[in-house]
Amino acid sequence: MTNNNTKFITSLTLLTLFLSFTKPSTGDNDNLYDTCPSDTTNRKFFINGFPCKNPSNITASDFKSSLLSDPGDTDNFYGSAMTIATASEFPGLNTLGLSTARIDIEVDGMVSPHAHPRASEMIFVRSGVVVAGFIDSNNQVFQKRLEEGEVFVFPKGLLHFCFNGGFESVTIFSVLNSQNPGLASVTGAMFMKEMIMKRMKGYFGRDLNGVSAMDLFGE
Repeated sequence: MTNNNTKFITSLTLLTLFLSFTKPSTGDNDNLYDTCPSDTTNRKFFINGFPCKNPSNITASDFKSSLLSDPGDTDNFYGSAMTIATASEFPGLNTLGLSTARIDIEVDGMVSPHAHPRASEMIFVRSGVVVAGFIDSNNQVFQKRLEEGEVFVFPKGLLHFCFNGGFESVTIFSVLNSQNPGLASVTGAMFMKEMIMKRMKGYFGRDLNGVSAMDLFGE
């Protein structure tokens, strides 16, 4: 065996070992410190994430937030409000790969169809009855009725929605696996509220096998 062949095999072996011990990144980057509350005071530099606060200035208050304590303002076209706490508003979330949100929906209200391009989301129904669903890449709709204490998952990047399925206000809390999940809404969705609500309610309780996004959002 030549020296060149030996070097090639050695290099290939090392590369194989490296790949076998390297897991693919499925969320935000891992943190390098125990804690890293975000420092948003300097907006002159733009990096992937936020700089860490000076360790000597970190306090327990950095890891507490009251952003989700009060209901959001639902006096709008959709009859709903979503309050989200990311690392930008809640410093203690920086580098942890998490965000959290509160959703309030009035009777006959709905959350506009939207997606989070950088995160999956799990919702927990605190009170009321909600119908939640998402649309996969094959345009199939997955929709369920949720009651108090139940949870539902929206996969990363998929269009999802929820609406009040009962006769009282709904409160939902959710967790997303990114400190900056992003938000992409359906263009012109605010003009389709009545149509979307009517169609989603029409499918409620039925087998949704084969139901497509066009059935809900198309003409």
